[in-house]
Amino acid sequence: MASAFFYGILIHPKILKRVLNNDASHLQICPAILTNYTRHQVKFADYPAIVPSERSQVIFGRELTPEEKSVRGTLVTGLTTMDIAFLDVFEGNEYVRSQVQVHPLGTFAPIPATSEAQDSLPVPTMSAAAAATSESEQAQTLLPAQTYVWNVQDSRLDEKLWSYDEFVIKNAWKWIDSDSGAQSATNKDFVEVDRARESCARR
Repeated sequence: MASAFFYGILIHPKILKRVLNNDASHLQICPAILTNYTRHQVKFADYPAIVPSERSQVIFGRELTPEEKSVRGTLVTGLTTMDIAFLDVFEGNEYVRSQVQVHPLGTFAPIPATSEAQDSLPVPTMSAAAAATSESEQAQTLLPAQTYVWNVQDSRLDEKLWSYDEFVIKNAWKWIDSDSGAQSATNKDFVEVDRARESCARR
């Protein structure tokens, strides 16, 4: 079983379940922070990308604040080999799956099953005080995980830092099936995952 740190649209349980094509009942989730990375808005897209903060400094053209050098997200454990395979397809060649160490900010719990609980899933806020956690304290609480790091031209990234709250308000509806129909089936970003799933089913 594998662990992964999600920092973008896959923070949303409904979108994660759509990619994995299961109810995620085998997974556990915990709010977490990844340090020394920065999360940028991908230009002309709903989703973000992370890059090491040294690369982000070039994008900004200045020194970064402690908050800008930390990424809020969720740590998910219990991912199967098939789960990771579908995630790899979904992320595509824009990203490379990399091993990182993340700082958990709570205890693990099952991913919510009800729609209301999924919509209200908390994501940790990041303050300068949290970013300044001592190295010795972080060393005691860091956990290994895989995450998806931006793998193409940084010129495709906006200076703007991506906001999960803003995504939920403005764009999440494009990625989630509504009660009236499976609108995600027409989302081009899901097409390759669905194709890979169908290929596996035929074997």
